[in-house]
Amino acid sequence: MPLIIICGIPSSGKTTRAKQITQYFLNRFSTQEKIGNVHLINDESLGITKDSYRDTRVEEKKARASLISAVERLVSKEDVVIADGMNYIKGYRYQLYCIARAVGTPHCVIYCGTPIEIAREWNSNRGEEGYEATIFDELVSRFEEPDDRNRWDSPLFTVLYDDPVPSYDGIWDAIIVKKAKPPNLSTVAKPVSETNYLYELEKTTQDIINAVLNVQKNDVGANSVTIPNTTKTIKLPSRTITLSELRRLRRQFTNINKMHTLDVDRVAELFVEYLNTNINR
Repeated sequence: MPLIIICGIPSSGKTTRAKQITQYFLNRFSTQEKIGNVHLINDESLGITKDSYRDTRVEEKKARASLISAVERLVSKEDVVIADGMNYIKGYRYQLYCIARAVGTPHCVIYCGTPIEIAREWNSNRGEEGYEATIFDELVSRFEEPDDRNRWDSPLFTVLYDDPVPSYDGIWDAIIVKKAKPPNLSTVAKPVSETNYLYELEKTTQDIINAVLNVQKNDVGANSVTIPNTTKTIKLPSRTITLSELRRLRRQFTNINKMHTLDVDRVAELFVEYLNTNINR
């Protein structure tokens, strides 16, 4: 059964919606012949405090990694997993999408569409349980709104702040009635047969990073990078892609695929696709 990804700015009602959806599925399963389990994962269940989002990105990354690990442990074809969090980075939602695809189970995204000023008011009303004003504003500025034109953000259900309940029937039809897409070659897990798999993964991705850096250095104004032994090119934005950004994306890609082993011959092509998807334009 599916993975439901909740996203939205801080204090936009995500946990309220997650609890509503959890109760709906529990009630609906109780009327079915096959009763499924529902797992709600959020900061509270993982022991993550709001201090994890204060100043240091290191602690914030640890919090995101904890949610990813919990999803990987629980997602299956039998249970519904609800990942309740800001999930505000599109690359992070892509990682969650890849986990669902690897298992062969559907997914959907629930976006809590709450205006910033209303979310700020709700946050303020929480007192010490809310985010500090500076942290709230920082997180809002980094939020990347989901777009249903992206496969990892689709199907997308937007729940406005004054909607009494989410679109329950639509969500049910999209992820219970609808059959999951088969795992693609970028997510399917294969037995590790190559003893040098990790070495090739690290080397190939580093070579591609070096190719991007060399083109940016030696061919100013270039709009693409041709990668040897692939049929794809990396589309360059109008700005310079920094080394730190490339390292971050490479680290994300290798972390995902250390668990979901790829065909070594396709690492370069799939990493190019990953960069094209996640480079901020």
